[in-house]
Amino acid sequence: MGRRVRRARIKRTSLYSFLLLFGLIHAQENSEKSLDNILLDDNIDFAFDDTIFSSPFETEKKSATSHWLDNFTIKISQQLYSQINHHQIPITPTLSIDRKKDLEINRLGTNVRYQNVFAPGWLLQASAQLRLHWAGDYQSEVENKNFEWEFRGNELFLQRSLENQTIKFGRQTVVWGETLGNSVLDVININEFRDFSIIDIEDARLNQWLLVWDFFGDKSNFSSFVNFFPEFNPNPVRGSPFFFEMPFDLTEYDREGDLLFEVGTKWNRSFRGSDVSLMAAYLYENQLSFDTPNELFKNPKPKVNDFILLGFSVNRALGKLLLNLDIAYSHDVLLGSFNFLSNTSMNSDSSSRADRLGTSFGFEYALNNNQNVSVGIQAQKLINIESTPFDNFAGNERKVFGSWLARYSNTLSNGNLTLSSTLQGDLKGESLLALLDVTYNLNDKWAISTQIISISAADISPLFLFSEDVRLGATVSFSF
Repeated sequence: MGRRVRRARIKRTSLYSFLLLFGLIHAQENSEKSLDNILLDDNIDFAFDDTIFSSPFETEKKSATSHWLDNFTIKISQQLYSQINHHQIPITPTLSIDRKKDLEINRLGTNVRYQNVFAPGWLLQASAQLRLHWAGDYQSEVENKNFEWEFRGNELFLQRSLENQTIKFGRQTVVWGETLGNSVLDVININEFRDFSIIDIEDARLNQWLLVWDFFGDKSNFSSFVNFFPEFNPNPVRGSPFFFEMPFDLTEYDREGDLLFEVGTKWNRSFRGSDVSLMAAYLYENQLSFDTPNELFKNPKPKVNDFILLGFSVNRALGKLLLNLDIAYSHDVLLGSFNFLSNTSMNSDSSSRADRLGTSFGFEYALNNNQNVSVGIQAQKLINIESTPFDNFAGNERKVFGSWLARYSNTLSNGNLTLSSTLQGDLKGESLLALLDVTYNLNDKWAISTQIISISAADISPLFLFSEDVRLGATVSFSF
């Protein structure tokens, strides 16, 4: 125990020294105005227009109300998703699971976003979502109700922009990776995959309480963050496709007065047609890990693990082509923390550690003004693995693992019709998820979209239980 504490202190002390030295060097660079300078314009006119055809007091009241409402963006949508392929999933030669046609999602959602530049240099931004799960939706079915309410706050931060720097405090997102949707550096914010209406990391990413400082120099930029309350990936809700019953309950992490925090810094420099970034962070793994309980009817306690992340990213623009490369080195990660689309990480020994070297690379290409295609490949390798008595441990059997992601979109009919597709799978060819989406904008406020998702997976893939599933979905949305 003493050795672990000392090792944690050494890691933290080394990182703090590095961050302090890094900040002092780059804070001395000559500064220039940032993209946020629009917030600093003292000539911004916040006055309301008057009219000679009404009372000045009435005009002022209407203008103030209109200006206040202009800061809101509201989207209301009704969503339906069903698994439409009735098939059997063989578990053993004599046992199989019957996958019936079933309605999974039937929900009415409201997304609200508020953004207000209420004074020169000051910005307030917030967003939230409200969900009403109708009968047939898996969340209502579990509660045995005709409908179930759910509310979630997303963004809530205040930004102060100065001449060459910005400071943001509140719930927000930090993205370091360049590879679109499949970066090994996209590990700062936590994620939640509830169902197959959320398959992209951008949609699953959750905000956390962060203090972010950005400095903009004439040759390079510098960004740092502090996470005052690190959270962990929430378990799938009961009833969702990703929830699996276990003979025990998986409890949330009890901090018991522990002081947990995360800190990171990033240096970036832009060249002609290229950006280069170096980064370092002290983080906690987003995925909780549990040891399989030795005693019957005893719930396992979750484990948290801190680690050091060192990263490098670069992109290069060549005409319509943008090339991306991300590299991440993670020191002292748990061997059992790599499961995807599962309740959590369950292993016979979740205390063994290793270092992880990962890379993601890909490209984004604009075929024309209406068509875009992107491809990203991620590969990770475990190195310096601590000895473990479990020879059949999955981490030792697969020291190299990864995934690939391909996207295509085409906008037609003067921007009213959008066709998009997504393909993603693992490097060993054991699973493939295909998504096709068609969205049509009836006007500036109304839109309708349909989606079809098909899954194929080998019997050793985490997606095995969803193999041969075909899901059909439809969404009607109203925005104002």
